[in-house]
Amino acid sequence: MPALLFEKRNHVAYLTFNRPEVHNSFNPETIVRLGEAWHEIDQDDDVRAVIITGSGKVAFSAGADLGRLIPLFTGARKPEDEWDNKLLANRRLADSALLRSFNVDKPIVAAINGFCIAGGMELIQATDIRVASENASFGLQEVKWAIVPAAGSLARLQRQIPYCKAMEILLTGNRIDANEAWRLGLVNYVVPPERLMPRAEQLAATIAENGPVAVRKIKEAVRRTSGRPLEEAFKIENECAAVVMRTEDAREGPRAFMEKRKPVYKGR
Repeated sequence: MPALLFEKRNHVAYLTFNRPEVHNSFNPETIVRLGEAWHEIDQDDDVRAVIITGSGKVAFSAGADLGRLIPLFTGARKPEDEWDNKLLANRRLADSALLRSFNVDKPIVAAINGFCIAGGMELIQATDIRVASENASFGLQEVKWAIVPAAGSLARLQRQIPYCKAMEILLTGNRIDANEAWRLGLVNYVVPPERLMPRAEQLAATIAENGPVAVRKIKEAVRRTSGRPLEEAFKIENECAAVVMRTEDAREGPRAFMEKRKPVYKGR
């Protein structure tokens, strides 16, 4: 079985980490497949939302496979298969996989089951809506091993939750549970395990029914205006809004509302 499952249904792309025997840790195959999947999703106009999760009930992801991925990058392990060679030939795939150097302007819903630590927690910070199972836990434990969580957390975490709590998570390496993550605003919902995927799918389906160009431009505008002065941000907002208002869908939406029917959006 592949280390990452990738399928598309009803305008929603599903990405599932598929190494439950090792807590869905990232090996070179996972990184290569995930990096390639994001590029395909970004280019596929039929995909309007994404759900990312982990197989099994124990872990979303425990981050990098310390026996396979890290030794390959440090040179302690020589390449052994096509995935090792692909990753070494294009190390930027690692950044793409964790959405550090590649932007996907389609909403990403994280369905977090169980352990979400190290690289797993770094990745969810690049998602837009997060649903956690009651048994989920979160942590960046790199500091305990004298390394740092440099796959996005040093830049993102203190922008997403209160500074002092971000620093506590980063500096102690201690984990927090799902309810604490919700209290901090790191996740949107905490649900029983059996409700995790249904809730994530409900959110993704709702997004997928909305105007596709409007959805993408909303995410793009929020991303591009983050941290900018209002004067600059309003210019970006106007630019994105102008693109949306020129679409067929922008005419179809109000027309459907007036005619009291469900709109038929074409993404153009």
